[in-house]
Amino acid sequence: MAAQLLSGKGFDTVLNVSGGIKAYQGNIAIGPEDQGVYLFTGKESIEDTLVTAYSLEQGLREFYLSMEKQADNDQVKEVFSTLADIEIIHQDNLLEQYRTMTGVDTTREDMEKKVKTTLLEGGMTTEEYMALFNTDLGSSTEVVSMAMSIEAQALDLYERSARRAKDEQTVSMLNKIANEEKHHLEHLGKLMDSL
Repeated sequence: MAAQLLSGKGFDTVLNVSGGIKAYQGNIAIGPEDQGVYLFTGKESIEDTLVTAYSLEQGLREFYLSMEKQADNDQVKEVFSTLADIEIIHQDNLLEQYRTMTGVDTTREDMEKKVKTTLLEGGMTTEEYMALFNTDLGSSTEVVSMAMSIEAQALDLYERSARRAKDEQTVSMLNKIANEEKHHLEHLGKLMDSL
């Protein structure tokens, strides 16, 4: 039953764990169920929803850039730089959706003036993520693993927020952003494989 549900959500490979969740030893979603949902109360306009999503991408990009400065290892610096560049692509997608929805040719500078939060994707602060993951900034694979965890948190936040939203257009947009997070995770998986 769960395998059918997950495959219906676009996951190609679904594995069952013998013994259920109690036997599972891997990563799971962290934090309370309402983590970050205050960012999307369900009452926002579609424009506000896109600005908040853009803001979260901006927060994550700034986090990666600050981590790049702190890293001692050149490979890790390059990984953080790559991750920051990926966030620009995500922001460009959101900016294009904003332009389409509003009919206004909004610039990146205009959008950045509207930034609403300094949180990262998933609805947590830099300090909260660093405390939770305790990432070894000398390990490229740990850095990418942390980035995958952040993207997974973002996917979870957008899906939970979509379930709470009242406006059908906002629900559709949040689900679209959630699907993009799945593609971000795939991209990070390929980056991990290349390390």
